[in-house]
Amino acid sequence: MLEKNQIYEAVITDYTAQGQGIAHVDGITVFIPNAIAGERVRLRIEHVGKTWAGGKITEILEKSPHRVNRECPVSKLCGGCDFWHMDYQEETRLKAERVKTCLNRLAGEQLEEIPILSAPACFGYRNKAQYPVASKKGRACAGFFRAGTHDVVENSRCLILPRETDMVKDAVMDYVNQYRIPTYDETTHKGLLRHIYVRRGAVSEQILVCLVVNGEKLPRVPELIERLKKIPGFTTLVLSVNTKKGNAVLGDKFITLYGPGFIEDTLCGLNFRLSPRSFYQVNHHQAQRLYQAAIQQAAITKDDLVLDLYCGVGTITLAMAAYAGKVIGVEVIPQAVEDARDNARRNGIKNAEFFCGDAGQAALELEKQGIRPDVITVDPPRKGLNAEAIEAICRMNPRRLVYVSCDPATLARDVALLKERGYTLKTAQAADLFPRCAHVETVCLLSRNK
Repeated sequence: MLEKNQIYEAVITDYTAQGQGIAHVDGITVFIPNAIAGERVRLRIEHVGKTWAGGKITEILEKSPHRVNRECPVSKLCGGCDFWHMDYQEETRLKAERVKTCLNRLAGEQLEEIPILSAPACFGYRNKAQYPVASKKGRACAGFFRAGTHDVVENSRCLILPRETDMVKDAVMDYVNQYRIPTYDETTHKGLLRHIYVRRGAVSEQILVCLVVNGEKLPRVPELIERLKKIPGFTTLVLSVNTKKGNAVLGDKFITLYGPGFIEDTLCGLNFRLSPRSFYQVNHHQAQRLYQAAIQQAAITKDDLVLDLYCGVGTITLAMAAYAGKVIGVEVIPQAVEDARDNARRNGIKNAEFFCGDAGQAALELEKQGIRPDVITVDPPRKGLNAEAIEAICRMNPRRLVYVSCDPATLARDVALLKERGYTLKTAQAADLFPRCAHVETVCLLSRNK
């Protein structure tokens, strides 16, 4: 039995889905952050559970050739990134391996390898940031949560964000501290400012600033706007009203304080309007490659009807419209559907239609109306497809199903369910849209059995 605070020697053999190293000591699985497969280490046991333990490296006895000096000074504390301690080659290898393992283990596949679209850059790629705010020693601060906590870790410069995004954060915090704007306290449910949300167009370079508040008003707005106007690309300021307890960042009510309330950006040659609630991939360059892979796998013809579930602001839907006879998008967030319809108009696309509703329920309703798409694309949240969505997909019986996933485990679960209903996995391609972070995207093609 392992003992807490005792030192043990072990070899790192694998990684968890969150990027932690895995070792085995006395038959117990130990999870270790900042570790690299193949390393022999001494570790201190910090937590002992019934079936697993948590540890921390105290000394590296045999160092991996993939270990590098961290370029982010707060990466050990900040919960935003996971892989600053390893080179990019090892990071992409473990991500592709994770996708392959999930599909083989959970979906019954026998894949020998999974190709991965590596990112050309690990710096400044992320076009969206959500900074939680807090007060420490009488001073307001913003940053990102320490892993597994809601303790805010300050960081003067986040390397995966554009510099302008951090400039917004600094300008807002300067305003907050000068005018003593109270920051939100989760325990007491008091205070005003909860989060600083920033979105920046990769092509347009327009910046949307959304302040999430525990109320409906913000004091001294003109002074804040004057600060933000000094930042290149600042376009609009929006207030998001969130007076509920819990971890949800954005509220349901939005008040535009300056500008149009949205920004524009170009993706796959199309112009998109982006509001605070709009889903939009955070890595512009890699999103284009991911969508191009999805379009290629879909093999759409001008005679095809395409249904896109979880369509967001219509990025994949409208990109596929050029190849299809007609495309239909379904999204549950009303603001995103409004943006999708506007995006179709602004791009002169007339063969696209959008519906607001839960993906599974809307798909079942479309099926009852006799709609039989030739191709269905899905890009669900991390929880994957719900039972209604799978039921509707199988009843519609499309020739091809293109599944874009942000979680290999739920993807593999759904592939297994779809295989039971008469579909076969034809291709699987990983794509790294989150360099230095543990998440990985996958695009799969499933075809109906003859």
